[in-house]
Amino acid sequence: MSPVIQTLADLVRINSINSAYEGGPGEKEAAAYVRQFFEQRGIEVWEQEVFPGRNNVIARVPGRDAARRIVFEAHMDTVSIKGMTIDPFDPVIQDGKLHGRGSVDDKAGLAAMMHAVADIHASGEPPPCELWLAAVVDEEFSFRGVVKVCEDLKADAAVVAEPTEFKCVIASKGVLRWRIRTKGKAAHSSKPHLGVNAITAMSRVVLALQEDHERMQSSAHPLLGPGTCNVGVIHGGVQVNFVPDEAVIEIDRRLLPGEEVEDVLAHYQSLLDDLMKLHPEVIAEMEKPMLQDWAFQTNEDTSLVHLARGVLREMKRDDGVCGVPFGSDASKFSRLGIPTILFGPGSIDQAHAAVEYVECAEVEAALAVYTQIARRFTGSGE
Repeated sequence: MSPVIQTLADLVRINSINSAYEGGPGEKEAAAYVRQFFEQRGIEVWEQEVFPGRNNVIARVPGRDAARRIVFEAHMDTVSIKGMTIDPFDPVIQDGKLHGRGSVDDKAGLAAMMHAVADIHASGEPPPCELWLAAVVDEEFSFRGVVKVCEDLKADAAVVAEPTEFKCVIASKGVLRWRIRTKGKAAHSSKPHLGVNAITAMSRVVLALQEDHERMQSSAHPLLGPGTCNVGVIHGGVQVNFVPDEAVIEIDRRLLPGEEVEDVLAHYQSLLDDLMKLHPEVIAEMEKPMLQDWAFQTNEDTSLVHLARGVLREMKRDDGVCGVPFGSDASKFSRLGIPTILFGPGSIDQAHAAVEYVECAEVEAALAVYTQIARRFTGSGE
């Protein structure tokens, strides 16, 4: 087993389920492992508290140009193990694939980045720019780890590890989640005319949202397609012989580059206002967002993108650029004006799956890509 695959196996053995899920233990043990990895190799490393007992780990290799910096970033937390049909913490290798929770999302990318940093340090030849690796917490719930990293951060580029099928990703959708609540008036179900049915009112809201979603499909981003709006949760009523006085839905809206949260929310408020004017019995309120994250897009002409594509071309891999529909930590770097790409081994289709795995050969190849990007990035030409 190669060193990078051994590190990946070690990381998979560690239960780092995000603390927001089913009493997950969080990233404390994983953070201790990452820190020790760098300390044993004489690489400068420190921790950054995000929540009590949940710290980011940042490693640093000085570069020839101390004024420039490239940041590698990967997350240590995973989603829950509910529904998995394999042992989530036993990194079995079968048919060249290493299995286990977090194997592809995101411990494969993390392990490859750790070894890229270690190999560059061991070579004794400083990279052109200062190199950081940020192993962060809380990507799988509310992105607070990367937000902490970005406080007062100055960097010339960022490479974020996610399973991108070994493709250079320069755009992704953002996500906005919030609730809409309809109010009614309770009554006995034998005399529904004495009440106001909040579920009936909500049905009008849901249909209006679906019609708006369909209109949205008429325009599309060249890399990401159209924005989307999905009603994923609905609650309402107390029991069958009551006229329900309240109903709630939860909405997931995927944002395109250029869409701002405030503008999107204003659009939906206007949609509700129009609906309530047309149907006075509908009383609907929008609640504050539960989650908001922007889309990101990096210009194809930045030196980071040119470099990444050149490295892939040399390896005789797909050197095109693409977009992905899922959110990640990348948008937080991009909002700071830092040219950012998503790149990593494996497919998002295996992430969060009942049988999660990553191909070992892809992890080895990702290590080579990360190493070459760090060795060659100069920060000029942005």
